Order: sequence, then structure tokens, then C-alpha cells
Amino acid sequence: MSEWRLLLTRPQEESQALAATLAQHGVFSSSMPLLEIQPLAETAAQRSLMLDLKRYAAVIVVSKPAARLGLESLKRYWPQPPANLPWFSVGAATGRLLTDAGLNVCWPQAAEDSEALLQLPQLHRALQVAEPRVLIFKGEGGRELLAEHLRAQGVTVDYLSLYRRALPDYPEGVLIECIRAEQLNGVLVSSAQGLEHLIRLASVDWAQVASLTLFVPSQRVALLAQAAGVEHVVDCRGMSAAALLEALQAEPAPAH
Repeated sequence: MSEWRLLLTRPQEESQALAATLAQHGVFSSSMPLLEIQPLAETAAQRSLMLDLKRYAAVIVVSKPAARLGLESLKRYWPQPPANLPWFSVGAATGRLLTDAGLNVCWPQAAEDSEALLQLPQLHRALQVAEPRVLIFKGEGGRELLAEHLRAQGVTVDYLSLYRRALPDYPEGVLIECIRAEQLNGVLVSSAQGLEHLIRLASVDWAQVASLTLFVPSQRVALLAQAAGVEHVVDCRGMSAAALLEALQAEPAPAH
């Protein structure tokens, strides 16, 4: 049995799947979703972006919710998606959703973050066209690093925002009560917004929560966590179960 006892904060469905995998490896976890996925109503601007898919050199999908909602929209407007349009995802789980829908998808193998995606040779090749444009399927906010790097290379970037992540309604003090009752020694957040929601929910108890080891998906979120006062941050270079398990094996659990 692992000495790690983790709080999972991803959306409910994803936390359940991750908890099952962790349990198979002897890791205890408790779930408190901090990201509730709320689909956005489709706008005329969104319809226009979808109808103009052929103008893009590549489409990037940054999350599983973006993939699911994006595929729903794609089916409405493109029963047969543009054959030569390359698709990219930040992680394998998102990529598999797109692949299962019959799309031509690439994703980084070494890590699941924007930095790894930007280094993909397939993405570099896709952008070797005159006046390249990229469409990013995403939620509100987030992944600015990706767009900034692409724009710095002369790429025009458009966003298709498909959902927002809301903080579920929890009673005051519930976070620290859960941590104490379950004797948790680590917390997992899957994004900068997840970190923001953790801080908001912790409120006056933030100093105690910040004393726990925090597992994050990228260097960018790690820096934000450190700036917020988290004492020990572990960058998993992705949020897959495999990435987290590798980080847990490399990090000794804190002594009781």
C-alpha cells in the first residue's frame, strides 16, 4: 500500500475513473470535484468558426470536455469532416476521443502539456503554409501559453470556447474537514482554474491546505501554486493516471 492519501479535484466522472486506477495501485483517494463543466450556448460566431474549418492549418483540442462538445458541434455541420485537416490534442485521453470519431489526430507522448504539444514535428509541418491559422477547442479561459507561442511564430489563432468550469456549491469549511477526516497528505489539481477554485474553497483555511503536497499538470500551474504559497509542488507533466502514478512513485509521502 502507498503512503499517499490524495484529494482528487477533477470533474466527477474523471475523478471516479482516476480513483479506480489509483486504488488498483494501492493509493487511497477521496474526491471533491472543483470543476463543474457547463456547456456554453452556441453563438453565431461559433457557428461561423465551425463552418470555416477548411481555412485552418490545424485544429487543437485541449481537454476531454472540449473534445466531447466539439465533436457534437462537428456532427451538426460536418457529417464528413475535411479529409486533410490535421487535429492535435494536449493529451492521450482527449486524442483517443477524437480518433474514435474518425479524425486524424496527433498528441505528445512524453508529456501532456502545451509545451510538449508545441514541440510536435507534426504540428510544425502542419503550420508550414502561407498565413497559417489554428483553431483551438477549449473552455473559457486557460491555455494562453499555447496561443501566445503560436502567435509569436506568425500563426493566427482563433478560439472556439465550448464550456465554462464552475466551482460547485460546497458548505463553508468542507474542504479542511475532508482533509482532516480522511487524513489526506496530497491534493491533485488539473489546471490553473482548478487551483483558483481550490484557493477559493479553502478560504481562511488556505494556509493549512497549502502545507500539503500539490500535484499539478504543468510548470505554469506549478509556478502559480508556488506564488500562492504552496510549500511543495510536484509537476506531473500531464494529468493522466500514468503521469500521476509515476510522480507518486518518485515522491516519498510525507511522514505522519
